[in-house]
Amino acid sequence: MTATTRDRILDALETLLLEKGMSQVTLESVAATAGVSKGGLLYHFKSKDALLAGLVRRLGERAEQHLGDAVAHGTSVAEWYLQTPNPDDTAEAVELEVYRSMLATMRTIDASSGPDTDEVQQALTDMLNAWSTGLDEEIDDPVRADIVRLVGDGVYLRALLGLPPIEPQRYRAVVDRLLER
Repeated sequence: MTATTRDRILDALETLLLEKGMSQVTLESVAATAGVSKGGLLYHFKSKDALLAGLVRRLGERAEQHLGDAVAHGTSVAEWYLQTPNPDDTAEAVELEVYRSMLATMRTIDASSGPDTDEVQQALTDMLNAWSTGLDEEIDDPVRADIVRLVGDGVYLRALLGLPPIEPQRYRAVVDRLLER
């Protein structure tokens, strides 16, 4: 039951971040949305920053699962990182929502000034480092690995902002060139 309550709390945080923004996220509002007492929330997360760090860790776990599934089906880490999300596909729309949540969480780091902010920053750093490690292990040229990382980040940022994607054939040529096909 502990994992279920923890997940409900994190689900509530995601919902509030996406629907109302960080300014409306309080421990009380998260607890109410999750259907738990504030004490129940504090049992799982000792502060708002611990709650945000928990969300970042969960988003990282989801991304690692997506990556693992893709690699198991023959996709390289670089191809996964460079994929363009399709908001019309249900699974990819969920993934976009996950990244929107992550973006909302990242935006809160600058707004926080407490000593627990390091916990959020560390969770975010750990997640991004895990992705970087996979690219660095797969691509023997560190500069090319960084270019793949930056292009992938830009593609997701465009999708998160709702900007139109790059024309698919042209983007395929970009990916092919980056992956030396």
